[in-house]
Amino acid sequence: MTSTSVVVLAVLGTVLLFAVTVWCWPRLARQGWRPVLGRVGLVCAIQALLFSSVGLAVNREMLIYGSWDELFGWEKGVDFDGKSAGGSGVQLIGKQKPDVPGAAKPNISGEIQKINVQGERSRIATPAYVYLPPEYFQKGNEKKTFPAAVVLTGFPGTAENLLKGLRYPKTAWTQVKQKKMQPMILVMMRPTVAPPRNTQCVDIPGGPQTETFFAKDLTKALSGTYRTGTKPRNWGFIGDSTGGYCALKIGLQHPETYAASVGLSADYKPEVDKDSGDLFHGNKREEKRSDLLWSLDHLPQGNSSFLVTTSKQGESNFKATQRFIAKVKAPARVSSITLDNGGHNFKTWNREIPPSLRWLSSRLSAE
Repeated sequence: MTSTSVVVLAVLGTVLLFAVTVWCWPRLARQGWRPVLGRVGLVCAIQALLFSSVGLAVNREMLIYGSWDELFGWEKGVDFDGKSAGGSGVQLIGKQKPDVPGAAKPNISGEIQKINVQGERSRIATPAYVYLPPEYFQKGNEKKTFPAAVVLTGFPGTAENLLKGLRYPKTAWTQVKQKKMQPMILVMMRPTVAPPRNTQCVDIPGGPQTETFFAKDLTKALSGTYRTGTKPRNWGFIGDSTGGYCALKIGLQHPETYAASVGLSADYKPEVDKDSGDLFHGNKREEKRSDLLWSLDHLPQGNSSFLVTTSKQGESNFKATQRFIAKVKAPARVSSITLDNGGHNFKTWNREIPPSLRWLSSRLSAE
């Protein structure tokens, strides 16, 4: 669905149908119900192909949907075969080269591994991409551990957004090269781990235990496979939009797992709609707890650091972000980035990701 050939085919189909319409129009200009239906049909078909071409081109650029199954809601969860290195719950699917100089050599460019992860407690199985920095492969670092960060895209969205549209591996590689941050492992995913449902990092009664997966299972599975620690100071969390909400929620409510969290244009409570379904099934306590502003007022705040971003113009979360900042109390800490202008889009987040990664790096430790 995101290939160039699909977009080109749709555009060529539009042009060809337009040419056919121009050629046949004199014949269809006559009176009668058949010529009228012919004109209406051709005009509607051209409009459909035109909108399809534009939609496919935008989707290819923004990577909103990664497949036709995802677009139409036919996508199923990951089937995990139970085979994983060391019983860690991680299954290697493949490897690819980051879009950076020296991409043929992992000790120069790093490496991106596509994996499946299965949660021990949640029993959720979902795909992810893991970026391993060049230092991970360099001689003398065979036993060295690295800090790690979970990176989430928004909803709907694909993990490929984080590789291409938001360029996390390339940005991290560049920041380390410029000595602005330490090397970090990035675990890139989408927040919906039970597609096509927008689970929004909530443990749904009788449904996906998404909070448990991100708060308990994910770091345990990954630290059993990759050289990263198991302490809170070893792990950070960053995401945009719905992914930003997840990062802040899990960081706020699970300081025993993550020391620092970044919410780029984050929501501050889950949106209950047709994509989410019933998240709480009448559990008012969990519904309140999932409102981060309520949680800051009514639940203990741990030794956590937060970075939130917004814009004075172009973002709908400006006032809520200011309230979040005001409600954070010691021992928790909060920082913020407020742009004068910036919409809820990749362009804005690409401005915010470099300083956000530097901030996250400064608050994590490899040991």
